[in-house]
Amino acid sequence: MNNTVETENICGLKREDFQTTINGKKTDLFILKNSAGNEVAITNYGGALVAIMVPDRNGKLANVIQGHDNIQDVINSPEPYLSRLIGRFGNRIAKGHFTLHGKEYFVPVNNGPNALHGGIKGFNARVWDPEVMNDHTLVLHYIAAYGEEGYSGELKTTVVYTWTDDNELQIDYLACTNKKTVINLTSHGYFSLAGIANPTPTVDNLICEINADYYLPIDNTSIPTGEIRFVEGTPFDFRTPKPMGQDIDADNEQIKNGAGYDHCFVLNKKEEGELSFAAKITEPVSGRTMEVYTTEPGVQLYSDNWADGYKGQHGATFPRRSAVCFECQHFPDSPNRPYFPSVVLKQGDQYKQRTIYRFGVE
Repeated sequence: MNNTVETENICGLKREDFQTTINGKKTDLFILKNSAGNEVAITNYGGALVAIMVPDRNGKLANVIQGHDNIQDVINSPEPYLSRLIGRFGNRIAKGHFTLHGKEYFVPVNNGPNALHGGIKGFNARVWDPEVMNDHTLVLHYIAAYGEEGYSGELKTTVVYTWTDDNELQIDYLACTNKKTVINLTSHGYFSLAGIANPTPTVDNLICEINADYYLPIDNTSIPTGEIRFVEGTPFDFRTPKPMGQDIDADNEQIKNGAGYDHCFVLNKKEEGELSFAAKITEPVSGRTMEVYTTEPGVQLYSDNWADGYKGQHGATFPRRSAVCFECQHFPDSPNRPYFPSVVLKQGDQYKQRTIYRFGVE
């Protein structure tokens, strides 16, 4: 691990470019390597993934995740959630308002009329405390203060990144609170399986499969309507693999509400909390594949509908729809929907979830 001595890495990122001090806490770059020599690079600012170096079918390595190549660009990114950890509550809460144990809570509204991804300064914009376990495991810790961004309870959070010899990026989340609160953690990876470039290619030709019979329709502010709708006969039917772009601009109210895909899919589960297959994408030119497994009940499919060609690592640019996100999580606006799976964490209980992104070739 490049902690004391700078060794050669294949992602081309330099540790010193990620080092600064923010409110007394140091940021750094951590590179995880597996036995195949493939790499994942992470900074403890927002837990941002800044490189995932994996081969195509000819063995050619490329970075398949969008990010930046220095800490200032990470901090000032036009996309504040770019491949970062999201909390205390991922996705949207309608009008930034919910009731918990009979008390009303108001959290910052930062996305139209709604609260998004934990508030004005969510977990994506915090410096986490790093703990290097070995050359393929990084542990990040963050304690969210009582009342931070309007949420109740002090929340102690640990996220473990493990890069396995099977090219699996495993993300484990653990949290506990000293007072009842709501929680919905996720990782907002912007994946570009063709490899980032200038410009990074569109995801339209990715072959996508999602293991979900149902999805959550949204209103024109991207809040779930409360209905749980069957995917059959809609642009949201990915049960049989199809190109991402096939229905992305369909004449469909839901597609218009999301400006493409920005919807939560209700994953098919045999039992609550089981680690099971959620989704798969295949990039036909390179042959790269990514499978997603999660213990979470839902996955938010986001087709990067608002990017404008801003600059990323090593001169790469990120145009509209040049990435796809699979944010494994509980459902949006769950605090206001008692029939959705609960997002309440009580004192004495442990929040626990696991998501795996497995990279391969075909």
